[in-house]
Amino acid sequence: MRTFWLASYPKSGNTWLRMMIGALAAPDDVEPDINDLPQRGGMASDRFVFDFHTLVDSSLLTFDEIDRLRPAVHAARAAGSHAEDDKAALLESDRARFVKTHDAYTRLPDGAPLLGGRQAADGAVLIVRDPRDVAPSLANHNDVALDEAVARMCDPTDAIGAEPQRGGKQLRQQLLGWSGFAESWLAQTDLPTIVLRYEDMLSDPGAELARVMEFAGEPQPADALARAVALTDFAQLKRQETQTGFREAPPRAKGGFFRRGRAGSWKDELTAEQSERIETAHGAMMRRLGYRPPDSSTATA
Repeated sequence: MRTFWLASYPKSGNTWLRMMIGALAAPDDVEPDINDLPQRGGMASDRFVFDFHTLVDSSLLTFDEIDRLRPAVHAARAAGSHAEDDKAALLESDRARFVKTHDAYTRLPDGAPLLGGRQAADGAVLIVRDPRDVAPSLANHNDVALDEAVARMCDPTDAIGAEPQRGGKQLRQQLLGWSGFAESWLAQTDLPTIVLRYEDMLSDPGAELARVMEFAGEPQPADALARAVALTDFAQLKRQETQTGFREAPPRAKGGFFRRGRAGSWKDELTAEQSERIETAHGAMMRRLGYRPPDSSTATA
């Protein structure tokens, strides 16, 4: 089975893209349920999947011990073993499998890629978003102050699931900071990779979804793409979350998982000092990805 990573720093549009991909397979007469979409692959950091394939209770292992086993787990899943997930088993065919990951592309001490390299995937979609918009969304998601969210984005040691008490639903995911995350995926040469910008998804979601599906070897007709986009419009997703909740939303996210869904909202959410901190720390990568921070010689107050 062909496997493709959907890799993103948190709060960059990964879940929305998965929703659109899942909506391509939704029945014509049923509005897709945001809590029950055939998302074709789940998450790379799923602890249950790890435990299933290793026959080990991962809560008994150290973070480094888990990391040493992860390449083999990802390779086993890519080889077509999906008994741990009945829904995934139903989808086992020639269709591509899309797996969400917030893991930076890192390597183990022996040089092996944590995510298994070509043994575990055929390609990757790197989803990026203006870090100035990521910051307030991340602050809401983690229920922390904006200054803390900005600091985490600049911290190359920051990780998800790295609390001393192990046993949550997700394994540790090393982020390397916003710039470090993007650099890790752009620099790796194991897998062909395309870059998808959140802002381009907002302006023309159908075109970006088409690009992803073509990259995965599954080009879609225009009407199917249009339907998937309509079914996963941000307002629709927000309405469903308000009515029924969203199982991927942390309880601490006071503004909801699907919060504003806009580009440029940082202008009325960040202070000048906060935006400057982001631009100073991430300016090189921002320019590389098309997010041009103001030139200090021409910026205005």
